[in-house]
Amino acid sequence: MDRIRRASHAGSWYTDNPKKLAEELDGWIRAAGLPKSSDVRGVIAPSRVFVLGPSHHYYTPKCALSTATVYKTPIGDLPIDLEVIEELKATGKFELMDLRVDEAEHSMEMHLPYLAKVFEGHPVKVVPILVGALSAENEAMYGKLLAKYVDDPQNFFSVSSDFCHWGSRFNYMHYDKKYGAIHKSIEALDKMGMDIIETGDADAFKEYLLEYDNTICGRHPISVFLHMLRNSSTRIKIKFLRYEQSSQCKTMRDSSVSYASAAAEVDA
Repeated sequence: MDRIRRASHAGSWYTDNPKKLAEELDGWIRAAGLPKSSDVRGVIAPSRVFVLGPSHHYYTPKCALSTATVYKTPIGDLPIDLEVIEELKATGKFELMDLRVDEAEHSMEMHLPYLAKVFEGHPVKVVPILVGALSAENEAMYGKLLAKYVDDPQNFFSVSSDFCHWGSRFNYMHYDKKYGAIHKSIEALDKMGMDIIETGDADAFKEYLLEYDNTICGRHPISVFLHMLRNSSTRIKIKFLRYEQSSQCKTMRDSSVSYASAAAEVDA
């Protein structure tokens, strides 16, 4: 019997109307400028997607695996790859999260409709991993443990993170006046971190976080992913594609959240 994780944030964080959601996703994907060609006669698509997301509500110093067998979205269900879940459980390094914890967390769910849309028609399974408040040692440990999956071309990885959460309500107000307006200082801070991530240097990223304490909610999933790439035999290059802020802060009373998207490609 399936153990189903509901799309618990549908209807509040995003629409729960399947038709409207499909239309919105189609529009956003078109706006990304991905080329389409009638000349394509075949596609190589992954059969498994690892989703790494930070834990916003549940404290754990480890990574946690879902106990669900299916993740629902308004536009289609995504089955969990139970074989890989069992492999990871057998290492003894992961804890299990119950459905209550799973459904309370939004970080991975926000990726699921995109995955359901992009891989529509392909029999893809997901491996959700909730990444807790890891020490630097545990980030490296999980990176080594998961690195072998990077070398399998059947696997795809989706890492969830926002960037700087700025303002008094986030208890973070770093402001370097040499950049002028506050939002320009935030952008410079974020792009410093983005540049380091593009180098793939997990240690340099950790040093950046220690120095500036930038409120990147997915700092731990990103760090684990960097360690995965470091320990895999496949050369992967990360490149940031777009950067936005929810609003442009101009006074110390303002607040904003930054968003950045990146792609990790095989470096031939």
